Amino acid sequence: MAVATAAPTTGTRTRRNTERVKEILSWYESDNPGTKTNIARLLNTGHLAGTGKLVILPVDQGFEHGPARSFAVNPPGYDPNYHFELALDAGCNAYAAPLGFIESAAARHAGEIPLILKLNNHDVLHDEKDPIPAVTASVKDALRLGCVAIGFTIYPGSSHAQTMYQQLRALAEEAKSCGLAVVVWSYPRGTSLSKEGETAIDVAAYAAQIAAQLGAHVIKVKLPSAHIEQAEAKKAYEKAAVPIATLAERVRHVMQGAFNDRRIVIFSGGAKKDKDEDVFDEARAIRDGGGFGSIIGRNSFQRPKEHALKFLETIMKIYAGEMK
Repeated sequence: MAVATAAPTTGTRTRRNTERVKEILSWYESDNPGTKTNIARLLNTGHLAGTGKLVILPVDQGFEHGPARSFAVNPPGYDPNYHFELALDAGCNAYAAPLGFIESAAARHAGEIPLILKLNNHDVLHDEKDPIPAVTASVKDALRLGCVAIGFTIYPGSSHAQTMYQQLRALAEEAKSCGLAVVVWSYPRGTSLSKEGETAIDVAAYAAQIAAQLGAHVIKVKLPSAHIEQAEAKKAYEKAAVPIATLAERVRHVMQGAFNDRRIVIFSGGAKKDKDEDVFDEARAIRDGGGFGSIIGRNSFQRPKEHALKFLETIMKIYAGEMK
């Protein structure tokens, strides 16, 4: 099958990879030039181009949480094209969404921004204590739509985790053979974990490690708390005196779990926060802990557009080192 060859981003000049981008690409030693090219496109697009940092707009919440919960607070968000334009106007590195949202406006924005097609999704109409999403799109869809990467969610801790790991292995193999990158949402959840345990530091680092072991190029995890969920892990943390008191320290430890900083890890923005400064403080901790950036959905598109653009600009300045 042909390697994906999305066009360069409109409005940006052709650039050579910076030393930082070259360093990051060197970590993916087994990947073909097509896949490395698409990782480079992620890193060389938008306001953070060339810095090695990323801010990605994900809009899978309509499927995952329902349209009213996702878009009623900012009704323009019901229109899929709104999110393409928000990502473009904000200077994001990429836009990620399920099949329907990307199909609806990919042609009119062809080549303007790297796209990540989310290949699996689940809804909340049936309360799943041990979630397993449905596969809702294919690698062929991603190629047809000019995407640079596929996205896939796994739920470590779910009784169905092994099925998701096997699905991801097969889809990642196909995607890489076509020159696409692989982005993995690694969200611990299930009856074997407490609610607090879903974001525990030991569980978050483990989730990053699992995604890396499954071949992810880019890993998305939630910001970790100082809670330690597993008894045996607690002993190890105490014996090694692993520093986890601050959020920056916890981010640094998650990065250790992702092959000692040699995989791109970005952190979820989570539910919308009323105070912008709370999100900015998280971005500072991600930056100071060595994280690669943020994938911010609800905290972006649930704000009025002008507010969202200023909000995202500030986050990008924090990651670029232009703002403390």
